[in-house]
Amino acid sequence: MESLTYRPGHYTAHQAAEILEVGLGTIRQMVRRGQLHRSGGTPRQPWYPAAEVNALAAKRRERTAA
Repeated sequence: MESLTYRPGHYTAHQAAEILEVGLGTIRQMVRRGQLHRSGGTPRQPWYPAAEVNALAAKRRERTAA
């Protein structure tokens, strides 16, 4: 069974939401829109690739800085 507390190179939904400064509902919408992809975990506790979350966060910061 996969550890749900820590997986190198991945974030939980809560961690991703904190990094992106959005709510969990927004994370779900990003997945539905194809902006963010699950990379394991369980249906209730998915993992998201850290590189993908960090890239989205950088894009969001760039947009708000302009």
